[in-house]
Amino acid sequence: WIKVYDLPQAGRNAKGKPVINLLQLEDGEKVEAVLPIKEYTDDQFVFFATKKGTVKKTPLSAFSNQRANGIIAVNLREGDELLGVDMTNGNSDVMLFSDTGKVIRFNENDVRSMGRTAAGVRGMRLAEDSELVGLVVVHPQTKEAPNEGDILTATVNGYGKRTALSEYPLRGRGGQGVISIQTSERNGNVIGAILVDEGDETMLITNGGTLIRSRVAEVSRVGRNTQGVKLIKMGDNEQLISVARIIPEEEEELDISEENENININDNE
Repeated sequence: WIKVYDLPQAGRNAKGKPVINLLQLEDGEKVEAVLPIKEYTDDQFVFFATKKGTVKKTPLSAFSNQRANGIIAVNLREGDELLGVDMTNGNSDVMLFSDTGKVIRFNENDVRSMGRTAAGVRGMRLAEDSELVGLVVVHPQTKEAPNEGDILTATVNGYGKRTALSEYPLRGRGGQGVISIQTSERNGNVIGAILVDEGDETMLITNGGTLIRSRVAEVSRVGRNTQGVKLIKMGDNEQLISVARIIPEEEEELDISEENENININDNE
């Protein structure tokens, strides 16, 4: 745990402070997820997914006993690593994405609540040498519209696509899943998948240090069993390694609009 007010505040271009100076990490340990928490309630859960397809959920209240050197959150099996962590509300859907282009979607109630030291259960049956690369938690907004939004999937060779959330069927956990994107020779393996809305933006990062910010609306919306389109141009031997969602800051846009309106009024006078 760390209080937000204990974090160093700096500008967008600042280097920041090494995490090791803020948290007591062991050798080889690294931060995989950051969750903003206000209250440790019993009706919210922390949902874990590992690269080998194991999942676990634990009540948020189980993490209320804070210690400077941290506490055990999940018991990882030998050779496994934590892939991602997110919050669920007790009736959320969970989507797991593999590097071979498969995805499985199931309700979180398929996973019973467990203690902090539990190892978890199988979330997705993976092919040999395959691993999970994405965890997406879907919170149905209403019973009438439980599938609002799109899934944006990206591959190592810089290709990707946007597919309506409604095209991903709800199945039980532990299966092999369905095709999310074709991992052809052109595309390469999947590196990530995120839940997006039409007005969002994405951040694409390559292993060569290239960073591209683009609008979600510019990515074609197609079906699941397709290859997608080029998302980013890369140099020789360069690969896409990360994709992230950026939600527009509406308040800032509103302030800018109001400022421009004031300028126009003054000019007219």
